[in-house]
Amino acid sequence: METLMIFVEEHIRFEILAVIWLLYIWELYLSLRQRKLMDKLVTVPSSLDGLMSAEVYKKARLYALDRNAYSNIHDLYSTIINTVLILTFAFHYYWKWGIMLIEALGASGDNEILASAGCLVVMSTVSFIVDFPFKAYNVFVIEERHGFNKQTTKFFIRDQALKFLISQLIGPPFLCGLIWIVKNGGDYFFLFVWLFVVVVTLFMSVVYPEVIAPLFDKYSPLPEGELKTKIEALAASLNFPLYKLYIVEGSKRSSHSNAYLYGFYKNKRIVLFDTLVKEFCKNDKNDDNKESGCEVDEVLAILAHELGHWKYSHTLQGLMLAQISFIMNFIPFAKLINYAPMYVAFGFTNSQPIFIGLIIVTMYILTPLNTLFGFLMTVNSRRFEFQADAFGKKLGHASALKRALVKLQKDNLAYPLFDKLYSGWHHNHPPLLERLEALDKVD
Repeated sequence: METLMIFVEEHIRFEILAVIWLLYIWELYLSLRQRKLMDKLVTVPSSLDGLMSAEVYKKARLYALDRNAYSNIHDLYSTIINTVLILTFAFHYYWKWGIMLIEALGASGDNEILASAGCLVVMSTVSFIVDFPFKAYNVFVIEERHGFNKQTTKFFIRDQALKFLISQLIGPPFLCGLIWIVKNGGDYFFLFVWLFVVVVTLFMSVVYPEVIAPLFDKYSPLPEGELKTKIEALAASLNFPLYKLYIVEGSKRSSHSNAYLYGFYKNKRIVLFDTLVKEFCKNDKNDDNKESGCEVDEVLAILAHELGHWKYSHTLQGLMLAQISFIMNFIPFAKLINYAPMYVAFGFTNSQPIFIGLIIVTMYILTPLNTLFGFLMTVNSRRFEFQADAFGKKLGHASALKRALVKLQKDNLAYPLFDKLYSGWHHNHPPLLERLEALDKVD
């Protein structure tokens, strides 16, 4: 019987590691396909005539090659670290160190709820330290090399420390609530956990933009002027309940640009990054690409696209899909929560901590299912983007939207050509040429 148990435990570890490495090999294969395409297309292809100059194409290609190499190395590093964690029973040590942490704070190590919180603090701290060099390299080497980084070393360290601190203030209390529900929710605890997660998600979607996001960037009301007047008129024409209109000082961190909507019911907000709007864009005078940012009609076209997401309830649909994903993970977890070999395979011979079981099931055992569902979410997201573009076109912004998409492509040095398999697997937004082609189609 003992021999059979050892075989089952080893089999569980082997299958988990096999899935991890197969997924890594698949991602590497796709990445190398994309790299091969970029290596081949040294000069501007004819498909980009009139869309991108030779100089901008060269910069975008070099940026994409650097990001591709970085991604490949980081993925290999992460996969090796993950393998080492499993083979060395690291989660067992995380749990012991978590107990030691809460005992040092005066709590009982027998309290599984507090022990789970301590374990999460230890795990997140180790993860932060292990990945920190890659974060720094990404910002101060890759982004710096291609002219996007605006952060000083002091700003970066403060930013990372603040993110880490906030995650420690939010994560452990949330986990404590979740573990308490699992322990006290009976056979159908996953339904109560689901309700708990929905409430927390909705709460955080309100708190994050209002309380947390302003800790990192400065949000100011959009000044009076043509842009504000036209945005308000656009929102009113669609009965969009615009409550506030912000401009965020994202240029302190990066020259990448963005815009988004958020809020519930009649309290909707629109946020524009200063790097998106030409009027607020701080152009680098040493850069050949002096004119960055979008004109008023182009910003309106981008917002028409974003309002298309609102009109078609894409955010709500995405939230519903997220709930399906949650149920897909928690029902198997409920079935496997007392499966002893699963815990023994990770070094837990005398205990079965709920938090550890949750990690094993959702992060490892269900990896194939979650990967497939993630791909389907990506496909659906691309469909949403085409619908939002079509909505902007319907409002008469097709021409300006096309110009804006091309301009954003240039400003962000986004490489516009992709291997079909790579793009289909990774891109939740359709590539530029596909979006332009769709906008050009006769209705």
